[in-house]
Amino acid sequence: DVILGSAATPIAAAMSDIAAEGQTVQLMMSPVNLPPGKGEWSFRLPQSTAVMAIPIVEHWKKTGVKTYGFLGYADAYGEAWLADIGAAAEKAGIKRVATERFARTDTSVTGQALKIVSANPDAVLVVASGSGAAMPHKGLVERGYPKNKIYQTHGAASLDLIRVGGKDVEGSFVSSGPALVADMLPDSNPSKPLGMRYIAEYEKVHGKNSANQFAAHSFDAYLVLEKAVPIALKKGKPGTKEFRAALKEALETMGRTPVSQGVLNYTPADHFGFTPETGVLLTIQNGDWKVVPN
Repeated sequence: DVILGSAATPIAAAMSDIAAEGQTVQLMMSPVNLPPGKGEWSFRLPQSTAVMAIPIVEHWKKTGVKTYGFLGYADAYGEAWLADIGAAAEKAGIKRVATERFARTDTSVTGQALKIVSANPDAVLVVASGSGAAMPHKGLVERGYPKNKIYQTHGAASLDLIRVGGKDVEGSFVSSGPALVADMLPDSNPSKPLGMRYIAEYEKVHGKNSANQFAAHSFDAYLVLEKAVPIALKKGKPGTKEFRAALKEALETMGRTPVSQGVLNYTPADHFGFTPETGVLLTIQNGDWKVVPN
């Protein structure tokens, strides 16, 4: 009755066609932007790039950034960030002065980094993921770009960035979901208790410091289903077409739903769901995360 999607963007996108054909809800583990009419049965659990761009641009505005450079993946994730950071920055009067791309399999971005540095932007957004996000970051620092002016996306919000990046990532910034730093959040944040519960349960099984934002999305899938399934059961039995349709309707109408990674509010027109206050901006200090105040 439910398809739990892959975190790999190409696989998650391909599975959306199967979900639509079978009229079965897909809970996606990748923030895939699907063409119009292709995502009717697909609901994302990672935050959209548009939502996660908000804390970055707000910090740029607060710190007087007027120009930025873009160094990102030459794929769907990179292009989504290029579009969404561009729209938010343009609205804030911040101009992009350099745009460079690289493949996920590249082992160096020397040429791209030199072009970015020569454009002398006030800030640089690196769009990559996991430990792979450290390579372009280090490439910029090695070419003389100030590390405290480098920003990374939620795809890089993992301890792998700190482990591989070392001193080169100190003082830089990362947009993140709240689950990663739940214990640092104010008590007023609706995701704090759920994030702390996720971390406690995950690390009990996998060990200290093993919790990560990607597993948090899977944790949130269960939170979403805990709320939506009882609603759907009122209109159909599991295993039937009626139940699957009712589950889709329940997700689209169940209203604001706090999860470990933010607050969801799915609608028929919005299957990303996360509200604008979801994103948290982090900085790296002494080999650990620190929340940047709003």
